Amino acid sequence: MEEIKLFCTATIANVSCGFDVLGLALDNVGDEMIIRKVAKKGVTITKIVGQDLPLETHKNVAGVAALSMLSKVDTEFGFEIEIYKNIKPGSGIGSSAASSSGAVFGINELLGRPFSNHDLIEFAMQGERLASGVAHADNVAPALLGGFTLVKTTEPLEVLKIHTPSELYATVIHPQIEVKTSDAREILRGSVPLKTAIKQWGNVGALISGLYTEDYELIGRSLEDHIVEPIRSILIPAFDAVKQDSIKAGALGAGISGSGPSIYALSKGEETAKKVADAMKKVYENVGIDYDVHISKINTEGIKVIQ
Repeated sequence: MEEIKLFCTATIANVSCGFDVLGLALDNVGDEMIIRKVAKKGVTITKIVGQDLPLETHKNVAGVAALSMLSKVDTEFGFEIEIYKNIKPGSGIGSSAASSSGAVFGINELLGRPFSNHDLIEFAMQGERLASGVAHADNVAPALLGGFTLVKTTEPLEVLKIHTPSELYATVIHPQIEVKTSDAREILRGSVPLKTAIKQWGNVGALISGLYTEDYELIGRSLEDHIVEPIRSILIPAFDAVKQDSIKAGALGAGISGSGPSIYALSKGEETAKKVADAMKKVYENVGIDYDVHISKINTEGIKVIQ
């Protein structure tokens, strides 16, 4: 294989209660990427369509992730990367993770898969470090493994893939404003009260149980964030209204997607997910900010090879 074309999935990180440890992959929202072998060693980004991002390898998350991976393997050739961005940076649905993960996934395929998808997470995390200042894995892990993922630890890296209930759908509204991940991290507190942390641990454990047992009501009751959402939500116009109206429309629960400004909701079944989308739209029609809405099944495969 000399060339590969990929669908690089968008992701929802944190899933309310799991800051920096939980994430999920979306099925019909993402970037496309073409990677090809070339004679010149190293990594060259030849084209970016859709967003104004740097072509310089060391300044682009895809290039940084790819170089991190190539430092561990000896090749007699190099790679060119074309990126077709459909996920806006600062959207809260894993724009940098899609590029970082796609680069290492595609190069790994062209090399004959010397690394497992779990191994690739560590390389993709270096792209996240460039984007946000922190090498977090909650977006790149579901992008590479698919479905729901839990980052048990990053030192050493251990990521667990979690069962995805078959009827679970995500609805995401993306207000057309940017919230930089680095800025959203700066406003967080450095410590939380023990009582609050205990509530959050309970929600994480209950959510995992709900996913494995396909207990949709338990999933909904677990989508509560007592630590990050109360602070970050002030950066998102009409957040409370969107969350409340989504739940009134039948969503199991709702919260901030990643660092925002996107707001996500999980629902049982596509029909409910569509009603939730309508409820979200009604709120934002009165806000005066442009928006996109996505309805998606949970993508249990992750990044996909396309023709």
